[in-house]
Amino acid sequence: MFLSYASQDAEAALKICEALRAAGIEVWFDKSELRGGDAWDQKIRREIQDCALFIPVISANTAARHEGYFRLEWDLADRRTHMIARNRAFIVPVCTDTTPEAGADTPESFQRVQWTRLPAGGTPPAFVERIRRLLSVEATAPELTRASSAIAGDAPARRALRRGRAVWYGAAATALLLALGYLGFARFTGVKSGAPSAASIAVLPLANESGEAGEQYFSDGISEDLITALSQFPGLKVIGRSSAFKFRNSKEDSRSIGAKLGVAHLLEGSVRKSGGLIRVSAELIDTADGSTQWSERYDRPYQDLFALQDDITRAVAQALKTKLLPREHAAEQSERPPTGNLEAYNALLQGRFYAFRFTEADLHKAIDFFKQATDLDPGYALAWSHLSRSWTDFSSSYLEGAQAQEAYSQSREAVDRALTLSPDLPDAHLARGSLLLRANFDWRGAEAEYRRALALAPSAVTAKFELGLVLATVGNLDQAVDLTQQAIDGDPLRAIWYNWLAVYLSALNRLDEAERAIRKAIELQPGAESFYYLLSTIEVRRGDAKAALSAAQQETPGAWRDISLAIAQQIGTDRSAADAALRTLIEKDGSVAPFQVAQVYAVRNDPKGTFDWLERAWSSHDPGVQGLLYDPFIRRFKDDPRFAAFCRKVGLPVASAIRS
Repeated sequence: MFLSYASQDAEAALKICEALRAAGIEVWFDKSELRGGDAWDQKIRREIQDCALFIPVISANTAARHEGYFRLEWDLADRRTHMIARNRAFIVPVCTDTTPEAGADTPESFQRVQWTRLPAGGTPPAFVERIRRLLSVEATAPELTRASSAIAGDAPARRALRRGRAVWYGAAATALLLALGYLGFARFTGVKSGAPSAASIAVLPLANESGEAGEQYFSDGISEDLITALSQFPGLKVIGRSSAFKFRNSKEDSRSIGAKLGVAHLLEGSVRKSGGLIRVSAELIDTADGSTQWSERYDRPYQDLFALQDDITRAVAQALKTKLLPREHAAEQSERPPTGNLEAYNALLQGRFYAFRFTEADLHKAIDFFKQATDLDPGYALAWSHLSRSWTDFSSSYLEGAQAQEAYSQSREAVDRALTLSPDLPDAHLARGSLLLRANFDWRGAEAEYRRALALAPSAVTAKFELGLVLATVGNLDQAVDLTQQAIDGDPLRAIWYNWLAVYLSALNRLDEAERAIRKAIELQPGAESFYYLLSTIEVRRGDAKAALSAAQQETPGAWRDISLAIAQQIGTDRSAADAALRTLIEKDGSVAPFQVAQVYAVRNDPKGTFDWLERAWSSHDPGVQGLLYDPFIRRFKDDPRFAAFCRKVGLPVASAIRS
């Protein structure tokens, strides 16, 4: 391959050359190759004529120089492209800084393929591997788009773990981020070790090529909407956002990503938004061999964004249809404002971006952007739905008392507006279900909303998961396990969902499976809150005091460590330590974790203390009450008349409590 560069970029070019040569790739590169002369000129021409790939190194230096030998090299390479089939890879543009494609003064053939950004010439293994593949006889031009999307782009925005006093759904109720290992995953979900279904695809996050990190919300939003649009096709399995987005900027090859997500295809590419123009490059990859099945680059005015999204969706569906899709299904594009207001849509994308990050500050921003979207288009039902969900999340996680009730009131007004505008919008029913569950403890009302959402969108994995949550609450653990497994199948790396599967398995006394899950969680995210808490409770149930205490001591400092230590100490021989741990928990965390204090009393086999603290949990609206019927410690008193009375008080089915 031939490496072409301006003299000012020699240092960056050398880094690229050395990385490629270290991998055994032959590179035409010589620091003295700018010496000129007829013989040298002829040698350059022969090398460009004979090379398999041509890498022009583009930078602010080349953009500023209107003359230079490198421009002759570029011209020679450009001429050769006229004799090469368009589906064959030859030009591999590399930019070593933030120079935009527009105005960079490069040949037209350099613009037909996606650039790879290698700041200062830093060359990651993913780029080297991509060049190796491009040098193979099977390599085609669309591979270049994939090279850019795999290497360039901003670091992923990661959603923060939920903290604070309003952690919902009982003993395991923080936002645990955990995933199972492959064997555990196969056992829980039924995934086999063979090839994935041909009717399966993951949309990886489109790379933000706009040159500004602040535009990432836009490329993420386009990616999410493609996931939603493709999910409308019957028979096509589309991986959810959380799992697909874990591979942002991944150095893994398509085969590895496909195996982890359980899909036969990947949709990759990039988005560039510049002024009134938008460029989207996309390609469809076969994960079995990394081959490109379809690729295209779209340059459109920003005003044509919705039509552009439709074109991409149709093109991907068409590429898959003969093999995958039994029929096309025209679904309502509910993501879009009814008036087609692009400013409202843009505000929605920004709101979703911040809502997914889930910190207190980000939820503030999300609410502001969703409000902006509804102000710009009062008929935007999806924006009202997201506004409702954000108010609910904000209230349950960061507010209490009158402030929390006011936020829930805002949530209620927003979701009522959404359902008035669009009674059959699945997101609106999910938002109302969340509100009923967390603000009102209306278990049956929430169940009805989740069932309605699932009926309207049978492939919606979030609806399956949340219906599973509320079914576990009312005592239907087997159904909860089944629905959670279905949700995981559609979003196989959605960490929190594995947490709840582990909670349900533990409640069903499948302790070994639950332990495998939580240990994998610890491996994937050391130091995350409540992982060791759950492991400790498993050891408590086994009666292993030493293992329970060891796990508790490794829990992240804070309320969950206090809870873990208090529970673990109760089965040890040191009664003074057990009493001291309980006192510490009550003094430090009793006001925010009354349900967990009740758990400790249950482990101590103290029914009075247990029911006294359950009453406090109910009075303080502790979300832990959600786990009453499946908490293994509280259920020790299921035959106590006070247990049935408490179930009736909080609206949970007594029969389920007695049977469990």
